[in-house]
Amino acid sequence: MRTIIFTKTACMALLSSVLFLSTQHGYAQNKKVTIEWDKTLVVSKTTATLQVVNNPMLNRNSSMHEGSFSALKDMKADYVRFVPWFPYAKSAVVELKEPTATETFWDFSNADHVVEDFMKATEGHPVVMNFSTIPVWMFRLSKPVVIPNDPNQVFWDYNQGFELRDPSMKELAGYFSRLFSWYTKGGFTDELGKFHKSNYHYKFPYWEVLNEPDLEHNISPQMYTKMYDAIVTELKKISPETKFVGITIAYASSGDWFEYFLNPKNHKPGVPLEGISYHFYATPAADEPFESWQYTFFNLANGFLDRTRYIESIRKRLSPKVFTHINELGCIIDGVDYQGVIPPEYWNLAGSMYAYLYVQLTKMGIELAGESQLVGYPTQFPDVSMMNWKNSKPNARYWVLKLLKDNFGPGDVLKNTSVNSQDVVAQAFETSKGKKLLLINKRNKTIQLDLPENFKKGKLSYVDVSTGENHAGQTTLSTNAITIKPFSVTVIDL
Repeated sequence: MRTIIFTKTACMALLSSVLFLSTQHGYAQNKKVTIEWDKTLVVSKTTATLQVVNNPMLNRNSSMHEGSFSALKDMKADYVRFVPWFPYAKSAVVELKEPTATETFWDFSNADHVVEDFMKATEGHPVVMNFSTIPVWMFRLSKPVVIPNDPNQVFWDYNQGFELRDPSMKELAGYFSRLFSWYTKGGFTDELGKFHKSNYHYKFPYWEVLNEPDLEHNISPQMYTKMYDAIVTELKKISPETKFVGITIAYASSGDWFEYFLNPKNHKPGVPLEGISYHFYATPAADEPFESWQYTFFNLANGFLDRTRYIESIRKRLSPKVFTHINELGCIIDGVDYQGVIPPEYWNLAGSMYAYLYVQLTKMGIELAGESQLVGYPTQFPDVSMMNWKNSKPNARYWVLKLLKDNFGPGDVLKNTSVNSQDVVAQAFETSKGKKLLLINKRNKTIQLDLPENFKKGKLSYVDVSTGENHAGQTTLSTNAITIKPFSVTVIDL
């Protein structure tokens, strides 16, 4: 027999080769989740919820009406945001023509039925209302804006003008006070002294003032603050208990809006600063293949989270009692060449990103993380929809939100949790219903994880590429090892 002597270098090379081959054949050690139940990160203040943007698919004669409002009711979410939006001016604006000396033109016929259905579907839960569109005739214009006769025809050019014709803003505040009274006080008295009866007596615990003013009319922080003060002053007279949400910008790219609006010195005496909101959407480059979206979306999400931390530092310095609603969170692939067919895995990827944002915003103490939006369809941001416009079934984005909302909420205690993988997010919670672990797979691949020993026989609920448009799958663990599928959002209940 010949004796073979290995040098140290040769041994290390051999070991590396064995580990490489083991990994290639799936024999590598699983990633490990570690939980320190005795170490608290934060007590959650965060509600997971959604927004409902009004569009023709929510009309009572639409094929999506029943399925969409049924899904909204089944969600049982608090603080759902309702936004009639300017592309459908006849349902978003209830005084489309300026009053004359002898006539006014109030018309709620295209708005009431959707408000009724929304309030019925969210009954028992507080809502955030936002009739966001200012009648365009209130702006100085070179010529009138002519809208389509068909209330269901989209019209993107409604929001014209940059300067209000009434700088005192009495006209602006009067419009919103009458609209508000229509839905909360049974009616209102118009500009000519005539009473319009509605019989509505809804309670609106939250009212958001305008929507994305940085885009709609390109309003400055200074002008918006004056508008906010004028509107809130009048609405507080009608409903002192209502809380008001301001800013509502699309792009939180700088601190200018927050530095100005959150400084009480920039507001009229007596005008309350109660809440702020802003939005985030992840968008890939136009020529970016789907396989890279998983990296782009989460990188963009991390950039947004950095901006959120910066905004939080401003809020805490200037108005620490103000709450924050981040009430439009989603992905937009508009302009990306995907040949008109959205990859089915996209909905799971988008849901995974929302779940990731929910966890991180909870750690920051943000009060609301709102997924956008209930209903979208071709020409109306189909990539942001939580409903399939072809069959009116909820997609994976809906089921991820429901999974989070049904398991987590304000009062939960987040415990120190770690996992030795950049592809997975793990977060342990102590809830009123017991200990739970949330796992988020950020990648389009299957991942194996080793959990703490006490997770054997834990109850598993998951939304992933296998569940499709169905509710969360459920099973029970038999060991403390788990395999999570691509873009999975998983809750383990102990």
